[in-house]
Amino acid sequence: MKTTFRRAIVPGVAVLALALTGACSAGNESSDTSSDSSASLSGELDGGGSSAQQAAQGAWAVGFQSSNPDVTVNYDPVGSGGGREGFISGAYAFAGSDAYLTNDDGELDAANEKCGGAAIEVPDYVSPIAVVYNVPGVDDLNLSPDTLAGIMSGAITQWDDAAIKADNPDADLPSERINAVHRSDESGTTENFTDYLTAVSPDVWDAGVVETWPKGYGGEGASGTSGVISTVSGSDYTIGYADASQAGDLGVANIGVGDEFVAPSADAAAKILDVSSEADVATDTQLVFDLDHTTEESGVYPIVLTSYFLACQTYDDADTAAMVKAYAEYILSSDGQQQAASEAGSAPLSDSLSQKALAIVEKIGS
Repeated sequence: MKTTFRRAIVPGVAVLALALTGACSAGNESSDTSSDSSASLSGELDGGGSSAQQAAQGAWAVGFQSSNPDVTVNYDPVGSGGGREGFISGAYAFAGSDAYLTNDDGELDAANEKCGGAAIEVPDYVSPIAVVYNVPGVDDLNLSPDTLAGIMSGAITQWDDAAIKADNPDADLPSERINAVHRSDESGTTENFTDYLTAVSPDVWDAGVVETWPKGYGGEGASGTSGVISTVSGSDYTIGYADASQAGDLGVANIGVGDEFVAPSADAAAKILDVSSEADVATDTQLVFDLDHTTEESGVYPIVLTSYFLACQTYDDADTAAMVKAYAEYILSSDGQQQAASEAGSAPLSDSLSQKALAIVEKIGS
């Protein structure tokens, strides 16, 4: 369901309600939209994609609209795959994607063709992917890479398995069957999560990097980030993966990195970009990264979602181009990044990375 952000929010979307309540006051104090002409903008700006970005998009939209009251931002959290499809088809003027465009399925060429030139792709949201769990009596859970891969692949099926005990020698682990919950839809979160599993434990997780959960790996499917959180919250002895900003009261596992176990946090997630390199497919309009999931650097949380803002350099409609550019500039501004950090728990982009992204966004016009 498409969510419209304008002064108020759609009732019943609890996560967005939390994000927007604080975002309204924060946005009213912010005037950093990086566009002198933004006050004259008007119209509807349609986007969609990553459900992990949902809370951040709510905060960004309200902050942006505080300076642009005649703009209505619509964001449809259909998942990364749906966002890219909607962008390529022309249904969305911009999209959020938890995986950068490639030509594995011809998406990069299709996006470039739709845009009439090279599409724009810049990081706008960095957040840890939390391994969430619901196990009564277990308030702290450590998981080494091989143990996590074993649980998600179905090789480890009991909570008191020897591998989990080895990671948690002091925990009172129940003799109960594990219900591993995964995304049932095409998901950039799944792609980032399985990218991590493939990098750190390829012998245990042998399905490779996928956006759609592989058949035969068992577990329970749930649609969207909210579906995973709801399923894990509603059933004991469950475990799953979701953007950390939406973990709520669920337990979150500490993940093995080198000789330590690291909890998901914005600061720990941000550090992974410092040890990662730009992807081979990066260009002067595509600022994309291959994350170093195998790092043993102290204090780095290794399961991270780097989400991207997709747009065209040119649009047939000048008003649409102006709105997309101004909205992207606000998202990438220090105010926008701090607002998302406060309301959605994301890790703000570094100043140098923001400036690189803004230089690319400057190319947007009509």
